Amino acid sequence: MKLKGNIVDIINRRIFKGEITIENGKIASVEAKDCEEDHYILPGFVDAHIHIESSMLVPSEFAKIAVNHGTVATVSDPHEIANVLGVKGVEFMIENGKQTPFKFNFGAPSCVPATSFESAGAVIDSDAIKTLMANPDIKYLAEMMNYPGVIYDDAEVLKKIEWAKHYNKPVDGHAPGLRGDDLTKYIAAGISTDHECFTFDEGLEKLQKGMKVIIREGSAAKNFNALIDLLDEHYENMMFCSDDKHPDDLLLGHINQLCARAIAKGNDVFKVLQAACVNPVKHYNLDVGLLNIGDAADCIVVEDLKEFKTLQTYIDGELVSDHGSSKVKHVAFANLNNFNTSKKDVSEFRLESQTTKIKVIECVDGELVTNALTENATIKDGNLISNTETDVLKMTVVNRYQNDKPAIAFIKNFGLKEGAIASSVGHDSHNIIAIGVSDEAICKAVNLLIENEGGICAVSDTEEQVIPLPVAGIMSDQNAEVIGQHYSELDKMAKTLGSQLHAPYMSLSFMALLVIPALKLSDKGLFDGGKFEFTSVEVA
Repeated sequence: MKLKGNIVDIINRRIFKGEITIENGKIASVEAKDCEEDHYILPGFVDAHIHIESSMLVPSEFAKIAVNHGTVATVSDPHEIANVLGVKGVEFMIENGKQTPFKFNFGAPSCVPATSFESAGAVIDSDAIKTLMANPDIKYLAEMMNYPGVIYDDAEVLKKIEWAKHYNKPVDGHAPGLRGDDLTKYIAAGISTDHECFTFDEGLEKLQKGMKVIIREGSAAKNFNALIDLLDEHYENMMFCSDDKHPDDLLLGHINQLCARAIAKGNDVFKVLQAACVNPVKHYNLDVGLLNIGDAADCIVVEDLKEFKTLQTYIDGELVSDHGSSKVKHVAFANLNNFNTSKKDVSEFRLESQTTKIKVIECVDGELVTNALTENATIKDGNLISNTETDVLKMTVVNRYQNDKPAIAFIKNFGLKEGAIASSVGHDSHNIIAIGVSDEAICKAVNLLIENEGGICAVSDTEEQVIPLPVAGIMSDQNAEVIGQHYSELDKMAKTLGSQLHAPYMSLSFMALLVIPALKLSDKGLFDGGKFEFTSVEVA
């Protein structure tokens, strides 16, 4: 098979008319040759850090859509399903992904559970990491979110890192806002990347100290604008990722969108493509071709080098997407889950108090970090309740692995004026998380998810909508078009109820993410991410 067009040689910074010959899935030759074709041929895009589970799609269904945008591979952390199902969940992701041509590169989740301050469905200790690291299907140790454990020499944390070093596999970082001597020690432990930078100065310091910085632009966390100006000087040590990408967003685009935005801001095309195509392959030692003779024929044909509209995608020489039509076939799979809690009573969402001031989580649109506020308490019959006028709403996290008392806190900026929204996608442990204008609405939403053994939902006085997520309570067994349409409808309902957030369900899912400051809520209580300890809702 031969491909003709403008061949983009990223490393040597040249574009030339030519012909690529593919034999047995490999690049047999690359020749300069005049031809009429005006499109461009380049290596496929790689998402350098993503949780496939956040697309609400199993890997095989994710692959179907990603190839239409020119993505040929991902560096995938199965952290989400691992927190529900442990190693069995990781094995599910690997096996499902293997049944497609797409090149999933899974890591060993380093933080299961993410902290000791929440209830997860499984544990992956250093012995399990040793076993996973010996598996050739595991390419790296996934994001080390427990950065205090690294800084303060936690023995179990350091053992996990040592097993990655033993097998000569990279260690991914996760250290939002970490600077100075603590950052130096974190890097010295062997951690080589970070996708959590949210300011230019933070990104610059991490680059200067030898880290590779991954620019993240997902459905909720968006750091492209803050970091893209680092690319011009540091392109050899930067990559692109989405981290978490909801299905409706994935249908619209992927890494190709970040390339287009980077070009629109005046960045050099070769530097942009090095970050998007080359650097992840080199850093993680991926079996992904880069248009060199003898490489796997993993390449894409794009209309131009401005919008990167993908015309064709090839993986190992196989045409997997042709003008927006995916050739990736459906894969049959069994639904795995871990859901073991009973329906709740409205009384369980009461929070008895006589306080006048409460601590409130402030959700920041487009960020995983939150702020800690002090607000006036609203009390009725001795119960702390939501106040829609001040937008201080009650929230809950309910343990889905066993019957326990729901944890209660308050949050600002979700904007609901009616009803409630809830999700069993609650990073990291994926307990049920809900926000509502009343205890009754919250209870209704929580019970709807318990009935479905996982999902996301919205309820009002007159309507309820739910998307069941029967795979571990975090993924659908449907395709992207179906789940994307249903998700768009649910997103619209949340906004009709009053939310003005760009992606209310993605933001909701991170409100239990304890490893990101400042305030978050776990199933065990309100948590101060700065001090790394529980705190009271009441202000003393």
